[in-house]
Amino acid sequence: MAKKSAIEKNKRREKLVAKYAAKRAALKEKIYDKSLGDDERWMAALQLAQLPRNSARSRVRNRCEVSGRPRGFYRKFKMSRIALRELGSAGRVPGVVKSSW
Repeated sequence: MAKKSAIEKNKRREKLVAKYAAKRAALKEKIYDKSLGDDERWMAALQLAQLPRNSARSRVRNRCEVSGRPRGFYRKFKMSRIALRELGSAGRVPGVVKSSW
């Protein structure tokens, strides 16, 4: 089980990402728009830099829904490899069957 503080910190980051997503997208669109003047694009870049760092999507870490483990994460199941193996063997993950031959 991961530390509760690390899991909660990641949840706070996810909330910030959702809150600032539209604003960040609009500013990035301005920055990459070549038809605007350099001054206007520069101001958009400065405004983007003023937003909280944790509002960037790349700061959010994929974590296991079961254990909170950050590594060995399967996106399809939203679980770590360890939790997937345990729950899959127990038959608690739909569509996952333990193979044997």
